[in-house]
Amino acid sequence: MSILFAILLFSFLIFIHELGHFVAAKLSGVQVNEFSMFMGPAIVKWQRGETLYAIRCIPIGGYCAMEGEDGGSENPRAFSAAAWWKRFIILVAGAAMNFIAGLLILVAVYAPVQQIVVPEVAYIEEGCLLAGEDGIQVGDKFLSVDGETIYLQSDFTLLTTINPGDTHDVEIERNGEKILLDDFQMLKSEFPGENGETELRYGFSFGTQEATWGTKLEQVWKTALNYARSVRLSLGMLISGKAGLSDMSGPVGIVQQMSETAAASADAFSAFMNMLSFGALIAVNLAVMNLLPLPALDGGRVVGLLLTTVVEKITGKKLDPKYEGYLHGIGMILLLALMAIILFKDIFVIFKG
Repeated sequence: MSILFAILLFSFLIFIHELGHFVAAKLSGVQVNEFSMFMGPAIVKWQRGETLYAIRCIPIGGYCAMEGEDGGSENPRAFSAAAWWKRFIILVAGAAMNFIAGLLILVAVYAPVQQIVVPEVAYIEEGCLLAGEDGIQVGDKFLSVDGETIYLQSDFTLLTTINPGDTHDVEIERNGEKILLDDFQMLKSEFPGENGETELRYGFSFGTQEATWGTKLEQVWKTALNYARSVRLSLGMLISGKAGLSDMSGPVGIVQQMSETAAASADAFSAFMNMLSFGALIAVNLAVMNLLPLPALDGGRVVGLLLTTVVEKITGKKLDPKYEGYLHGIGMILLLALMAIILFKDIFVIFKG
C-alpha cells in the first residue's frame, strides 16, 4: 500500500505542477500545444481545441508544451512573444502549485492533532548541566541555534546534530526578552533510561500546548518553512562534504523510505498520517528545488528570462533564444544523468539490503 501511495503521490505532484504551468499559460493567452502526463508513447490521447491531451505509458514526469517555448515561432500567441511578466508567472506557477499542495497536505496532517509540542522548556531534570542563571530555565523558548530559526520542536535536535561539537550559539526568549547564549556549552549527562540503563541526554524536556485551529495553521506554515529550509541545509551539506551522493535519494529511494516509515508506525492510521507528512515534505522540496537557478529547472529559466529582459531593455536588441535553449538542453542531459546514477544507487541499496 505504501508503494501504491507513493506512486499516486508522485503522479499527483507532477500533475499539479504541470497544471500550474497550463492554467497560467491559458490565462496569459499563450498557446498550449500539448498537456501530457508521463512520458513515452501515448496510451490515451484526445484533441480539444488547440491542445492535445495525453496519458503516456512510462510513469515518469510529464509536460506542458507551449508554442515557441524555446523560441523560433512567429505565432503571436507563442510563449516567447508574451510579456516578460506573463512568462515569469507561467514559469513559477508549477512550483507555486507544489508548495500550495504541500500546505494543504499539512492541513490534513495537523487536523486531528490535539496537542502540539512547542520548543519551550517545561521540565529540567536534576543534574542537567545546561540549567542555571547563565543557562536555560523552565519557561525558556528556543528561538534559534547557530543562527538557524527553530520553527518546530524537532529543529532543536536537527540543528545541534548538523553542526557537530558541544558549543553552539543559542538564542532564547525569557519573560518576553530575547537572550543570546554565545558559545553555549551543550553538554549531555547520564540519566536513567526506560530500561534501567543510563543514557546520554541534555536533561530537559519541551512542553505542549492545546491545538486550536489557529495554532494548527501556524504549525502548518512553520512546518512548510522548515521543509523548504531543508533543501538549503542539504545542499550546504553536499557542498561542504558533510553529505555525499550516497545520502541522496531518487523516486525509488523515497518509496523505500516511505515504506519503512509506514512499517514503523503504530497502526494503520498513524502509517497513513506519517506518509502524508512525508508527502508534504516532498511537495515543498519539489517546489523549492524547481526554483533553484540551474539550467533546465524552472528557476534556471526564470534567471534566463530576467537576464535577457534586462539586456534587451538596455541594448534594444532581441536576443536569439536558441542559445539559452542549448544551455537548458545541456542542463537536462546532466540532470537526467544524475537521476540515473541515483536510481541505480537506490536499486543497488535495496537489493543489497
